[in-house]
Amino acid sequence: MNKVRKAVITAAGRGTRMYPATTTIQKEMLPIMDTDGICKPAIQIIIEEAMESGIEEICLVVNPHNRIQIEQHFAHLAPDELKLFKGKDWALLQSAKIQQIAARLTFAVQDSPEGYGHAVWCARNFVGDEPFLLMLGDHIYTSGSEKRCARQLLDVHTKYGGSISAVQQTPTELLHLFGTVRGHRVSEQPPVYEVDAIFEKPTPEYAEQFLRQEGLLHGMYLCFFGLHILDAHVFEHLKYSIDHDLREKGEFQFTSAQERLRASGAPYFAVETVGDRHDIGIPFGYAQTQVALALNSVFKEQMLSAMVRTLAVPQIQIPDAFK
Repeated sequence: MNKVRKAVITAAGRGTRMYPATTTIQKEMLPIMDTDGICKPAIQIIIEEAMESGIEEICLVVNPHNRIQIEQHFAHLAPDELKLFKGKDWALLQSAKIQQIAARLTFAVQDSPEGYGHAVWCARNFVGDEPFLLMLGDHIYTSGSEKRCARQLLDVHTKYGGSISAVQQTPTELLHLFGTVRGHRVSEQPPVYEVDAIFEKPTPEYAEQFLRQEGLLHGMYLCFFGLHILDAHVFEHLKYSIDHDLREKGEFQFTSAQERLRASGAPYFAVETVGDRHDIGIPFGYAQTQVALALNSVFKEQMLSAMVRTLAVPQIQIPDAFK
């Protein structure tokens, strides 16, 4: 069984839901205070999730516009910049950490927005014939265990091999947001399933008929968590979609390639991950991400105190003219 050494992080989206902030700064570069109390661009937090889980090499799938911003962040500090941080050991340590990340980075460019499946396809030369961890450039995770969320997935791969998707139990009203799977359980702790079906954003009616998962409460389904380990053969199925121009809503989707990979007989598993996903690609999700990280950070007590003070202040009445 091949060790998972590589990760692909798709970061080519234009961030239109975060306009106008993303007019001048790419979504992946939006600043967030991490759990260590350091303010970082979102993409660095995601890369650190991968590296601290054991990943050795990382490919960022970018667009022609955001590559320069990301490369600038991971560049060496110029001599004049180093002077600004004289005596600030924490900053110099961060600079050294950034250089360690930069040494492991490769870039693949998605020249035009052709969909998530096409973005993954752009990383095929980097991946080669190895299994790889796939992550989203706008999803940040907080773990509910001592292991990082990505590490939980990698540990399951060590035991079972094949392709594996992280999933979480999700209610019917959120099915339109996520790919959904059904399978039969092969392990209780952690809950691991051998997948029998994969479907992208099903309707409640379709899910009720074809995706009900034995052992879950009625109205709950196993939905993608945004982390996958995939056999390199998935690129054959992505190539099939691209060669035959099999688009869904005008784009090449990834979930259909996952289902074809599973249907081909390749082992495909899902594991219920202990933790939470945070989507920085929408305004509320961005705010919620910062709160979640702050409450898991070295500043937890200060954050809780600030929230109590904020909630204690009488709510301001909004004038009718602004409603």
